[in-house]
Amino acid sequence: MKKLKIYIDTSAIGYLDEHESPNDMKAMLALWDNIEKSKYDVIISELTFIELKDNKNTEKVNTLLGYVAQIEYETIGITAEAEHIASLVKKNELLVSDKHHNDRLHIGCAFVAGCDIIVSMNFKHLVNVKTIRGVRAISNIEGYKNIDIIQPAALVEEEGAD
Repeated sequence: MKKLKIYIDTSAIGYLDEHESPNDMKAMLALWDNIEKSKYDVIISELTFIELKDNKNTEKVNTLLGYVAQIEYETIGITAEAEHIASLVKKNELLVSDKHHNDRLHIGCAFVAGCDIIVSMNFKHLVNVKTIRGVRAISNIEGYKNIDIIQPAALVEEEGAD
């Protein structure tokens, strides 16, 4: 069976060390365990690394980068195609504010990489019905493969359901 290709955004990686939300942290750690066992092909964008390093808490940044160093992944850059997809997201009245540019770029990077799933904990902007449906519509219109946007717990539960 072919492995799922998953794009992990900054919010999801942040939950590897989010002690104030123990259940969400537990779910992300369970997913990370599956990632360490090479159950998925993992994509992380250079945007994710930029956002991680922008965190003022150096100890947390080092902890999160330590987790990332333990897995196999492919890094994708911010390409003109990713920027184009980000503009399509905005054009389709999703994440229209300029402050959501990075959220749109995460979607663009995941499309360009040919991912099956975006793993995110960004419920306000990414993991919600409006964005999920809008992204699906863009993929159908533009000829990209469909991409699901889910929280880590949903992927872990799916894995455990076998």
